[in-house]
Amino acid sequence: MSKVVLVTGGSSGIGKAIGEFLQNKGFVVYGTSRNPSNYKNSKFPLVALDVTKSNSITQCVEEVLIRTSRIDVLINNAGAGITGPIEEIPEEEIKRNFETNFFGPLNVIKAILPEMRKQGSGIIINITSIAGYMGLPYRGIYSASKGALELITEAYRMELKPFNIDMVNVAPGDFATNIASGRYHAPAKEDSPYHPNYANVLKMMDDHVDDGSDPKQMAQAILRIINTSKPKIHYKVGAFMQKFSIVLKRILPDNIYEKLLMNHYKL
Repeated sequence: MSKVVLVTGGSSGIGKAIGEFLQNKGFVVYGTSRNPSNYKNSKFPLVALDVTKSNSITQCVEEVLIRTSRIDVLINNAGAGITGPIEEIPEEEIKRNFETNFFGPLNVIKAILPEMRKQGSGIIINITSIAGYMGLPYRGIYSASKGALELITEAYRMELKPFNIDMVNVAPGDFATNIASGRYHAPAKEDSPYHPNYANVLKMMDDHVDDGSDPKQMAQAILRIINTSKPKIHYKVGAFMQKFSIVLKRILPDNIYEKLLMNHYKL
């Protein structure tokens, strides 16, 4: 019997690439979007979901279970970018980002776990970010929300062992997607004490996304994880130097690593 996969944030970008790839490999795929009617040409069914609203999560999971009677794989991909000097980002935007990138995935997991326990199996794949392994200038809130999901997965995974349910993180680097268009940007004000540094870093980030890797690499990595009998806790997918930056953080003194980051961002 084909495994049933639920991909949150499946209407575009990495989520869409994962959903299409897995469907072509024989999986039964359902994606989610806040407004499925906007994506009538989706190659797999989209179910309405806003991860910041508990009733929306409950309705989404119930709808998929009515159609399929099981969920074997949850891919927690829905997320949002945010940039800006931490001092200048409004508190409500910080909270909104954590609601989407941290609390949202946790609540989707909570909604699906009872069914996976009943099945006696399942795998939950949280899409985090290489940015979650380090505090990056003008991306501090994003780094923090993704880093929180990375860490809580380590604890959650151990709690789920008795139920034969796996949980892993997959941290992508820069991929060619439309994430920049949906990202919250604190305005790069010319009278800000952080100008022009923030403006320059913002342009660099957008250029990195435009020159990013093919999202199909993420889809291929997800397939390998699903087919692995004993998946690892952490996976990184992206350009060599982006993945190597995590290794450097482990082995270099903090001040040296900080200097490398500041040089990279021309600060």
